[in-house]
Amino acid sequence: MKIGILGAGQLARMIALAGFPLGLEFVFLDPSADACAHQLGEHLVGDYDDPELLAQLAERADVVTYEFENVPAEVAKFLGERTTVYPPPKALQVGQDRLVEKTYFRDLGIPTPEFAVVNSVDNLQSAVARLGFPAILKTRRLGYDGKGQVFVKPDTDLAEAWEAVRGYDCILEAFVPFKREVSIIAARSVSGEVLYYPLSENLHKGGILRVAECKANDPLQAQAEDYVSRLLESLEYVGVIALELFEVDGNLLANEFAPRVHNSGHWTIEGAQTCQFENHLRAILDLPLGSTAAVGQAAMVNFIGGLPETKDVLAIEGAHMHLYGKSPRKGRKVAHATVRSISEEEYKLTLSKLFQLAENLDNS
Repeated sequence: MKIGILGAGQLARMIALAGFPLGLEFVFLDPSADACAHQLGEHLVGDYDDPELLAQLAERADVVTYEFENVPAEVAKFLGERTTVYPPPKALQVGQDRLVEKTYFRDLGIPTPEFAVVNSVDNLQSAVARLGFPAILKTRRLGYDGKGQVFVKPDTDLAEAWEAVRGYDCILEAFVPFKREVSIIAARSVSGEVLYYPLSENLHKGGILRVAECKANDPLQAQAEDYVSRLLESLEYVGVIALELFEVDGNLLANEFAPRVHNSGHWTIEGAQTCQFENHLRAILDLPLGSTAAVGQAAMVNFIGGLPETKDVLAIEGAHMHLYGKSPRKGRKVAHATVRSISEEEYKLTLSKLFQLAENLDNS
């Protein structure tokens, strides 16, 4: 069985690594000749919308999936006419546009922060007057890891803020005084089997995820499962999905969803009975899903922009290093480490040491 993946970055790499024990083979399509998954299968180098390469991918793959949500929805539709594609193209259409996404949440009864459409400076001024300060101006498309966003405060020059997003269609989103950011990762198979991972509690810095901690038995688990289940059913979803949420006054507000495996679920590699990457493959191949139960206490720490010495990570009891094969660059995710421990005291100590290694990279 051969799996086609649009994209050959670190998520595709981890999908492939999870698939090898299942006897799966892989073919990737990615514009970069040295993309970090290229060593793990056949690599088609070219643009995602190259019809010749897409035809080759469809011919060689039994099932096609993708590692990031900015794959053009038209590409998924093109492939879907020639082979099986999961998650469904509709998930891309909804997830690629923040206005469509927020509206979709509201239609499903999933609460979100207040928002307004912004297509001009005048729209921005009207939206600020309605939503108040502070607020976040976000491009409707192509924003991730804090890109395409401007924080709007009372002293912000709105004309400059609009210029900063280069005049793209946007939404203005009211800033919510959240207690914490969490995400829920779920898997749904072709046959409709659904399993949920424990909530991840997430720490961001500069718009980039730094730490994700597994929160087994979280009091908001059931609410998060309810919200993501509505998405899964409505989208007729197949594969792994991540829904990012804010906790406000003891309840959850939806921020956005990712129709793919997700950075906040990397702790599952060592910290769950079955990792998100293997369950994504099981789901799209309609195999029985594996248990999502946590194994002890687990977390993930991202290494951004640079790498600590591998020996320094491995010297920490309970830590596991995951290198992506990417060259260091400011703001770039180049690796992560997970920690898993049965002892709460040991877990906290290990996580603290890993976090300090990551912080040292920021300060170097």
